Parts: sequence; structure tokens; C-alpha cells
Amino acid sequence: MRKIFKADIFSLYDQRQPSEDVIPTGNQVIEIYTTPNDSENKSHMGLVNHTVVTHFILLGIPNADGLQTILFITFLAFYLCTLLGNLTIFSAILANPRLHTPMYFFLCNLSLLDIGISSNSIPKYLTILWDQSRVISLDGCMSQVFFGHLLGSTECLLYTVMAYDRYVAICHPLRYLLIMNRRVCALLVAGTWITSSFHATILTSLTFMLPYCGSNVVDYFFCDIFLVVKLACADTYIIETVTLTNIGLVPMTCFLLILASYIRIIYSVLNMNSAEGWRKAASTCASHLVVVTLFFSPCALIYTQSQRSKVLMIAVQIFDNVVTPILNPAIYTLRNKEVKAALKKLRGGLMPAH
Repeated sequence: MRKIFKADIFSLYDQRQPSEDVIPTGNQVIEIYTTPNDSENKSHMGLVNHTVVTHFILLGIPNADGLQTILFITFLAFYLCTLLGNLTIFSAILANPRLHTPMYFFLCNLSLLDIGISSNSIPKYLTILWDQSRVISLDGCMSQVFFGHLLGSTECLLYTVMAYDRYVAICHPLRYLLIMNRRVCALLVAGTWITSSFHATILTSLTFMLPYCGSNVVDYFFCDIFLVVKLACADTYIIETVTLTNIGLVPMTCFLLILASYIRIIYSVLNMNSAEGWRKAASTCASHLVVVTLFFSPCALIYTQSQRSKVLMIAVQIFDNVVTPILNPAIYTLRNKEVKAALKKLRGGLMPAH
């Protein structure tokens, strides 16, 4: 669900259907099956090719001809920074026992999710930009759809769990470690992954149970349900309805729960008589509020538009998959003194002694 908010992204590339007696060539890999009574069908109805798509062709970002070198350098830089930033935070937290607390346990999971979200689509797009290898197998496309929704949904649910953690820390500080013990934290994180796996499995299964027997051209740089389903040669009403319901219900529920948590937090903060309490509460919630805003704002921007712009959709997709995964570690590093101290300690431990 960084893959979770992709409904109605944009219309697909309009590909002509193969004409009579012509088998698609080039990178479009299609197996041709004909009926036993093919000659009879020709005499009465004309030739009808029954095709089965075994591969898809990813065209890349629309209207980006001539920008391949710039896009390759930009995407590669963002991807490497995402890996470096998130792995550094993950290592720093693991290496520092003082950070073995619920909040940083959730932050480690967020770092892994950001790495997964970037790795789901960017490496393949870099391959497309580098050597024009646009073919992706049916299994590869299925994998991108599944992990896109698994990771996106898990991230959305994890933000909700992190909001609950902040609520307990501020509203019930004396019972915080009792409530948010290791078992509870492990169950909460496991619940986000298990719930998201059901979500992703249902959507992926419904998507690829459909027959694909026509065009296999996807006018984007990765596979996603709303880009792939319209290529099916069957009624897609059920899958589109289920997908829209799922990807709308999950984030909306999470947003309402996060909102409820922060309403309760604000109420508790307003009742504090200490300026120090106000400062600690703001420091505790600031980073989470920023990343939640970055997560939900693009979706709100899209769904509040009366006419959805194709350019806006592309920009939001790139922001979700490329920019946000690198911003999360930067936000938590810049706003958190404990993380900064852990990073300094990790850097000092890695430097050779003189």
C-alpha cells in the first residue's frame, strides 16, 4: 500500500489487437493456441487467435523519452540512499541496548518495509533504463503485485500500531512498559504482517485468476492491479470492486484509528500543567506525525481532485515508491537525539582505532 492507494491511477497504453494471421513479435512473448476446427472457423467466421500471455512488457514512466540517463542516475541515487539510510538506522538500533524499546522496535520494522517497497519496483526499472530489458515474466509481475500490496498494507497498519504506542506512552506513562511488553509488541507487528498477507493474497489471486489473452503492454515501470487487470479478456467488475473496497477500507480504518489516538493524546497534553511535559509529548510524537502526513497526504491530494490528472498520479506514485522510503530514516534521525547518539556510537565503533 505505499501500494494501497493506487486506485484509478491512469488509463493504460492503447495497444492494437493482432490482425489476422499475425503473431506478435519483438519482446511481446505470447503462446498461440488454435482450436481443432480452425479451418472451418476460417471459412465461416475468419481467423480467431486464442492467445495466452506469458510475459508482460513494462514501458516505463510515460512521456519520459530521452530522459533515460537522468532517470537512471536519479533513481539509482535514491535507491542506494534508501538502502544506506534504513540499514544504518536498523544496525544502530540493534547495536544499542538502550534503544531496545517498543518505539524503536517498530522503527526497525518500518526501515525494513521501506527497503522492501523500494526494492519491489526500482531495481527492475533500473534494468529497463540501463539495457532496455522491458520484459517481465508472469510470475515476476505477480510478485510485484503481491509484495506491493503486502508491504504497503503492512506499513499502513504499522503506522497505526505506532500511533497506539505513542498514545500509551503519553496517556499511561507509568504503565507503558507493562502494557507494551515484548510479547504485545511482537503480536502487534505479527498481526500487521499476517493481516496484510491475507489482503495481498486475495487481491493477487483474483487478479491472476483472470485470463490474459490480448495485449501484454503495461504503460508504467512496474506491475500493479489497476494497470494489469484492464489487460484481462474477461469481466473485471468483481476484482475491481473488491480491490477498490480493500484498498479503501484498510487506509481509512487506519487513518481513523490514528486520528482517535492523537485526539486522545492532545486531550492529555492540554491537561498537563508542566511545560516540560508538553515538550516531551511534542518530541515523542513529532516524527511519527510527519511520516504519517507524508503517507496519507498524497492519497488525500488525489481523492480530493474532481478530475484526476495523469501527471499528478505519476508524481504521487514516484513519491510513494522512491522518495518516502528515504525520507523516513532522515526524519527519525533529524528529530531524535537518541537515534543520533546511536548513529555516532555506531560510526565510532566502525572507525579503526588509532
